[in-house]
Amino acid sequence: QVHLAESGGGSVQPGGSHRLSCEASGYRNDYRCMAWFRQVSGKEREPVVMVQRDFGDPSYADSVKGRFTLSRDDAKNAIYLQMDNLKPDDTAMYYCAAGPQCYWSESAFDFWGQGTQVTVSS
Repeated sequence: QVHLAESGGGSVQPGGSHRLSCEASGYRNDYRCMAWFRQVSGKEREPVVMVQRDFGDPSYADSVKGRFTLSRDDAKNAIYLQMDNLKPDDTAMYYCAAGPQCYWSESAFDFWGQGTQVTVSS
């Protein structure tokens, strides 16, 4: 069964950078899709970026294109989220997720990390 472990949350000033990590047991063989979601208190959880094994580059939400970058380290069964030029609107709980296939909906993902808070403020 897939197990996800996240780390790296924290507080950042606007314009700053931050990096999140997610170690995923079973990433290579169990599920084909890994993703980052985020959720602002009182709002729906929204996809940030996702990548499907053997199907090329990650797909990013328009709100983070050019600022966020997903990377993979298959040797460590890990994915990362590099966040640059952070804005206050990026403040959210960030979740790592895994599912059988990549669809642009949280319903496609069966396993989730515990979440890690990123706060962007002065």
